[in-house]
Amino acid sequence: MSEFGDWFKSIPFITRSWFASSVVVPCLVKFGLVSHWTCILQPELFFNKFHLWRPVTATFYFPLGFVYLVNLYLLYHYSTRLETGVFDGRPADYIFMLLFNWLCIVITGLLMNMQLLLISLISSVVYVWAQFNKDMIVTFWFGTRFKAQYLPWVMMVFNFIVRGSLVDELVGNLVGHLYFFLMFKYPMDLGGRSFLTTPEFLYRFFPNRRGGVSGFGAPPSRPVPQEQAARGGGRHNWGQGFRLGGE
Repeated sequence: MSEFGDWFKSIPFITRSWFASSVVVPCLVKFGLVSHWTCILQPELFFNKFHLWRPVTATFYFPLGFVYLVNLYLLYHYSTRLETGVFDGRPADYIFMLLFNWLCIVITGLLMNMQLLLISLISSVVYVWAQFNKDMIVTFWFGTRFKAQYLPWVMMVFNFIVRGSLVDELVGNLVGHLYFFLMFKYPMDLGGRSFLTTPEFLYRFFPNRRGGVSGFGAPPSRPVPQEQAARGGGRHNWGQGFRLGGE
């Protein structure tokens, strides 16, 4: 147990919290302490009965099984890499990314009557990681090797083969692309305005820190305008799914 405890404590804080919640909620349902019907996203109950907790529980709940274990590993692996890589020392920025992706996925889930959101949020994180590490060679099932930029789409095809649906992964990939484009690609590579910035209150609760583990990609660098350079620079500005009972 001490080895497990040491491993669990070694997981970075945000990933550890998400990972733990994604284990606790399914176990509560499995042991009969909570009904799965209270955890899934149901638009009519959300809007008409004000079941405001459903978008949260639907993000952490997924039926236990092979698909769940695979996606739990992906959550741990790629969220850890992002949190200790490009977002190292920037917890507020990583939380904002998760919140932005989650909000987009919740809105999509309500419109498309998606009951479970965990896979979509994990897929959005994998997509963002893949964009930061496009040329890294990754190894997938059965020893297949390819560039990381193809990983989100390979995962989508794999999950379609395993469970006959690709909507969750597709939604996650599109949301991940939206975040990466608005936060990095458009303002930094294309010179457009910054549509996304981390709110100041997140920095107050989760201030930037120095040190830690770095690597696994880096954000694109934004060209510094001449006016800002003349002033001596400034602050960096970061600027139908899985259904229960389905066939």
